[in-house]
Amino acid sequence: MSTTFSSKSAAIFCAATIIFSTIHTTVVHAEEPDDQQEDTKHLFNYDDLFALEYAANPVVMPDNKHVLYERRSMDIMTDSLRRNLWYASLDGESHLPLLSGEDNHFSPVFSTDGKKLAYLSSKESGVQIYVRDMATGNTAKVTSVKFTPSNMQFSPDGKQIAFTMFTPNKEDPFFSIPAKKPEGAKWADEAHYIDSTLFQRDGAGMNKPGNVHVYIVPAIGGTPRQITSGPHNFSSSIAWSNDAKTIYVSANTHEDFEFDIFNTDILSIDVKSGEMTEITDMTGPESNPVISPYGGKLAFTGFVDNGKSNQTSQLYVMNLDGSDIENLTGDLDRSVSDVQWAPDGRGLYFSYDDHGKKHVGYVTLRKRTLVKTDALGGMSIGRPYTSGDFDVTKDGDIVFTYANGVRPADLAIVSRRDKPVMLTDLNGDVFDHKTINPPELLEVKSSVDDRELQAWIVKPPGFDATKQYPLILEIHGGPHTAYGPEFSTEVQMFAAAGYVVIYGNPRGSTSQGSEFANLIDKNYPSQDYDDLMDIVDGVIAQGYVDEENLFVTGGSGGGVLTAWIIGKTDRFKAAVVAKPVINWVSMIGTSDIYTFMTKYWFTDLPWNDLDQYWGRSPLSLVGNVKTPTMVLTGELDVRTPMAESEQYYGALRLEGVESSFVRIQGAYHGIAAKPSNLARKIGYIIAWFDKYKDEEKEAETVEEEG
Repeated sequence: MSTTFSSKSAAIFCAATIIFSTIHTTVVHAEEPDDQQEDTKHLFNYDDLFALEYAANPVVMPDNKHVLYERRSMDIMTDSLRRNLWYASLDGESHLPLLSGEDNHFSPVFSTDGKKLAYLSSKESGVQIYVRDMATGNTAKVTSVKFTPSNMQFSPDGKQIAFTMFTPNKEDPFFSIPAKKPEGAKWADEAHYIDSTLFQRDGAGMNKPGNVHVYIVPAIGGTPRQITSGPHNFSSSIAWSNDAKTIYVSANTHEDFEFDIFNTDILSIDVKSGEMTEITDMTGPESNPVISPYGGKLAFTGFVDNGKSNQTSQLYVMNLDGSDIENLTGDLDRSVSDVQWAPDGRGLYFSYDDHGKKHVGYVTLRKRTLVKTDALGGMSIGRPYTSGDFDVTKDGDIVFTYANGVRPADLAIVSRRDKPVMLTDLNGDVFDHKTINPPELLEVKSSVDDRELQAWIVKPPGFDATKQYPLILEIHGGPHTAYGPEFSTEVQMFAAAGYVVIYGNPRGSTSQGSEFANLIDKNYPSQDYDDLMDIVDGVIAQGYVDEENLFVTGGSGGGVLTAWIIGKTDRFKAAVVAKPVINWVSMIGTSDIYTFMTKYWFTDLPWNDLDQYWGRSPLSLVGNVKTPTMVLTGELDVRTPMAESEQYYGALRLEGVESSFVRIQGAYHGIAAKPSNLARKIGYIIAWFDKYKDEEKEAETVEEEG
């Protein structure tokens, strides 16, 4: 479940994990005989997790000969992600740092004339905006603010920078103890007084009083000027008009915004006066405004809200006053994102998922669509979710994060006629001497309705088809998200531990059209269970899986389905249910997205229609569970709150099921926000499965008589 409300309308449970760590578990022992170390040194292991790097956020530089990007790596000392700015030549001949070291430097943005570079840096007093003169390398610190800026954008003349930033409210407390606190006394912390509906957010905890607003600051430094105000969040990307007198943002300024959560509109804001005008009023989200190169058109993404649990975000173009809105991608039936105008203004580039792969597409203003590449990926490091960033050169070449399934993202470039050319090699030092098997596509038909299902198999190093291996079924969250043939630390570590791993896209997954995704609309979980069993049977039919050694795990929406599966069948020897929803009734009011779920996942409130909530709750099936089960969740999770896991563990114990409970300290829903916690998650899962696993065995062969 993602930490923000997606325009795809319900990828709310998936948290694409991007980082990792190092621990010793039963999989790779701290002390091994020399010959055993020799046998395992070619395997991907826990120490390797902290050595991984990947490319993100490529930005073609003004000379059109280089690309600037964020080189992301793991800091073993601070247990965090480090971001630095490097650049590579588009001919692949050079690769050098621009800003590197112990501090974080990220989110680069060039001025229109290419003479200045703005970026965020943590090198002093929190995260601040810095501007670098590209000719001299001289750098100025532009802000000294208390909260982290985001969504930076130069004005067309390069004189100002607009950005968004959280702004606390200056309200008097509802109540304060009248008694005087003696000097040196230690009292309990103040109570949290809450009068908002959405009072917490996963990844941040309890919301601080305040909102995200738009600011403008001189590019040479100065005092930021706040130009929006009020009880609403202006947290979208920013687009400047060509005359630098107006900016365009997206925000939900409706009175019932906490319940009508998708209803964001494009707003124009007068830079001088702060006067705001609503220029779109569709029922769904109009987001991500982008001005055309010559300033006459505004592109944005959005959809007309139809109440389905999954909705397809389209690409629209309109005049600056909101007139003549045209949907350019109505025939695509795939959600679009990361919209960029072509330099000549005749069309737009965008990314979208199709059958488990992220593509870059191009659409003309006459609605002709072309595919530029289908190889984006490599940025969802923990689990194999679709991912990827791109930028476009002045010649129409695509510079992008490249996915090959066996290592994290590098940068590549593809022209109109050629195959991708690699520009970086960030992980050769880790993987060149390791045995890593790529994901292999498996296609099966659903036993429910003969629909085509896609899945991917990753085999263990040294795979021998004459043997039979234990199998792990790994299930994605969302549920409206998609897996693909991506690199995944979790999957590759499972394989290195001797398991065949299968993961795929049952009904409800995205990237196969809105009809396929909405087969579980107001009906989740349901036949997605059957699809997953069909995928498992498809692997077993290959002949190298031991049917007595099947294991299942999944996180978030995948945790829901894992708990559902073991309530429906005893075919799995052990299960790990990670950060699940167990009881939809208790979920309402405790999750940070409860107003979304009651509106888009159910047809009424739970106290008005208890049966539909309970009938889709895995807790209703707990009396059937015989499978040894581990429950694993982050202590701070408010997307699928810890109380859900506590209920399930308690129910399993009451039923006498072999069970254990892992509470990951300091972790929200995205457990892998700290590298060490990703390693812990992987290690606990493998250790639990190893506890119940039989040793691999030779496959029986039967020779036919002639």
